[in-house]
Amino acid sequence: MRLLDKDKISTAFVEKEFFPFFHVENAFLEGVDSSELVASFPNIGTGGSFPSEDIPKGPIKQLIKELESDDFKSILEDKLNVDLNNSKVITTLRGFSRSRDGQIHTDSKSKILTVLLYLNPLWDNKIGNLRLLKENSNLDDYITEISSDFGNLVAFKVTENCWHGFEPFEGKRLSIQLNYIYPDSLNSHKLRHMISSKLKRFLPSKKS
Repeated sequence: MRLLDKDKISTAFVEKEFFPFFHVENAFLEGVDSSELVASFPNIGTGGSFPSEDIPKGPIKQLIKELESDDFKSILEDKLNVDLNNSKVITTLRGFSRSRDGQIHTDSKSKILTVLLYLNPLWDNKIGNLRLLKENSNLDDYITEISSDFGNLVAFKVTENCWHGFEPFEGKRLSIQLNYIYPDSLNSHKLRHMISSKLKRFLPSKKS
């Protein structure tokens, strides 16, 4: 069973005035069980990003497979006018937001584009919601604010002015992030090895 509504994603409006991005509310197909996806998400109780390689077979693993698929990559290329043929994709998970997270920033120049998918059912917090910004010094001067509610997806091209952030929030905040990276800009093996061991702490122990 497929999870993502790729037709809905492929027809989303692309905003280009400040930097290219698009946003989809509930990017999942009708009938997708949010409880199953959330239940299979690692119980990450600390801040930071964790790699997807150690995720066991299940709904989250399937979701990541769809996000990393050639079909989804083609949608991103078409909508954001980028060439991802020789890029590397790094997929990470976040499960907990620290009060110091969300400061205004742009993504590093090693990245071509960023995709964020939020997985928080019944999210009703007024803080902790991503803001795509018009400038680098005012969190209230934003183009749009994207709720961290379940299924909300945003993708943006990394530019020198792709400013974003969110009001400080501490607590559970589930998301999957994809970054398409220029092939010669980082040692991806070293990066994955460095953070892979961290995720294993939050996965159920394998029975011998």
